[in-house]
Amino acid sequence: MRPAHALSALIAPPHATRPATRPTWQRKAWCTALALALWGGSAWVQAQPQTPGDSLTPIPGTGAGNGAIALPALGETSGQDLSAAAERKLGDRIMRSILSDPDVIDDPMLLEYLDVLWQSLLKSARQRGDITSELDQNHAWEPFLVRDRTVNAFALPGGYIGVHLGLIAMTSTPDELASVLAHELSHVTQRHIARMIGQQSRTSWVGIASLLLGVLAASRNPAAAQAMIYGGQAVAIQGQLNFSRDMEREADRVGFGVLNDAGFDPGGMALMFEHLQQASRLNDDGSYPYLRTHPLTTERIGDARARLGVGGWDAARMALSIGPGSSRLAAWHALMAGRSRVLMDTRSIAQENLVGLTPKAGSPALSAAVTHYTRAVALQRSGALAKAQQALDDARNAGKTLPAEQQAVLHRVLWLTQTEAQLQGQQAEAAAQTLAHEAVASSADGSPAPRPTVRSVVRLEARPELLLAARVALALPEPPNRQAVLNDAAARLQTHLSVHAHDAAAWSLLSSVWQRLSQPIRAVRADAEASAALGDLPGAIDRVIGAQKRFRQPDAASIIELSVMDSRLRAWQRQWREDVREDGGR
Repeated sequence: MRPAHALSALIAPPHATRPATRPTWQRKAWCTALALALWGGSAWVQAQPQTPGDSLTPIPGTGAGNGAIALPALGETSGQDLSAAAERKLGDRIMRSILSDPDVIDDPMLLEYLDVLWQSLLKSARQRGDITSELDQNHAWEPFLVRDRTVNAFALPGGYIGVHLGLIAMTSTPDELASVLAHELSHVTQRHIARMIGQQSRTSWVGIASLLLGVLAASRNPAAAQAMIYGGQAVAIQGQLNFSRDMEREADRVGFGVLNDAGFDPGGMALMFEHLQQASRLNDDGSYPYLRTHPLTTERIGDARARLGVGGWDAARMALSIGPGSSRLAAWHALMAGRSRVLMDTRSIAQENLVGLTPKAGSPALSAAVTHYTRAVALQRSGALAKAQQALDDARNAGKTLPAEQQAVLHRVLWLTQTEAQLQGQQAEAAAQTLAHEAVASSADGSPAPRPTVRSVVRLEARPELLLAARVALALPEPPNRQAVLNDAAARLQTHLSVHAHDAAAWSLLSSVWQRLSQPIRAVRADAEASAALGDLPGAIDRVIGAQKRFRQPDAASIIELSVMDSRLRAWQRQWREDVREDGGR
């Protein structure tokens, strides 16, 4: 499944204006962090036109890259106050409190793209030596998506990285998005949460509590925060915020190296900072400097440009002016940015604006295809499925002149989206046909063209295809071979779950498949696993106990499954008891 964890620091500039109502998942994360009395400060991005987002930030790990300049430690306590295993446990605990929230979303296509970038950066960090063996073994190293239109990302204990859809939507290139991920990854590898805890251990718990309240107040009301500082917490808050700014600078430096070594354009980081400056204009509103939990964007732009060297910045700007490029990754990013624009904001007014999108005259082929695709997803979400299909056809036609690699990506994304829409419209047979269809491109004279077919880019083992195939199998009417179709879906889901044991969506589908195959015990076990993967341990426990009472005299084939369920039950009960103890018995 996707990752889940949150303890990083609040990071939108404290002087930024916030929405009156905070997303539920953020309230839960804050309550958990406050209960644990731990807080790390720092955040990456915090801008959305007129509505900056907040962010939580990070954690552990130090390591100089192989052949790279060793960075000085920010504190003497790194690694001594919080082990990698303890940090992972902390992250798991926090994530269980927010995973089931509807704003933490599971969109298979977006998550797949995000994970491709993330894996490249992880490989780079490992090769550089930024990720120690202890961290590698104990951390999850997984990104997850948050339905929020603010431009933000945050790191959590245990190697979980939260990414707002607003961030994906506003980035122009994969290099810009990767620069944010590299920054957040570096918060983890540089052990920033452990360092924060080390500094806080020299302060009384009362001081820590006041500090937390001060940072929270600053995020909503600068005047209230300043009054709190004047009330006696000036030294503690100033020290904490300075420490956070140092962490931000360190994450920028290390992240730049990770980005570059992963093969991304390092100019993406400077360009990202420029986008933030243009979008927010938040950094010079007269707030006191000590209320800024991170370096000013202008300062970070200057640092990033300096790292590019002579001519590097001009080259980056030139590349941006030319466009997203002709690579496969550039097309994939553009399409996923369009998809994020639709999914990040469910308000009717936002959807109405998107269903009316049309390409500008003379738009490049990729830009036109992305515009049509964005409109198609918006129409699909609003239930206008016939119009959505037409928009998908328009996107397909607009992309006919794209380079072969980009056309292959476009075809796959359109194919997956069309299957989604057909399932939504209860057209199971049509969805099955689309799933099995092999589209052959033709040249102008009607002869076969050397362009990729749908099947050549469709990856049946990939998560988006896997989940869609299972949904189609469940939606089909009773054909003569229904049992074989369901058995195939069950086998493929089980293979996937043997590697990705925390995939709640796959477990839920497997539960439904087992139910259709008249395997009630297996269905209950899969349903319980889905609940546990979403952080609902009480729900998982109740399902298993209910099954044990229901199947008191199982047949021989069910005994093994019940034994597995009993083992899982004990593990979930132990974890639940620990959670209750940590919450003070609440």
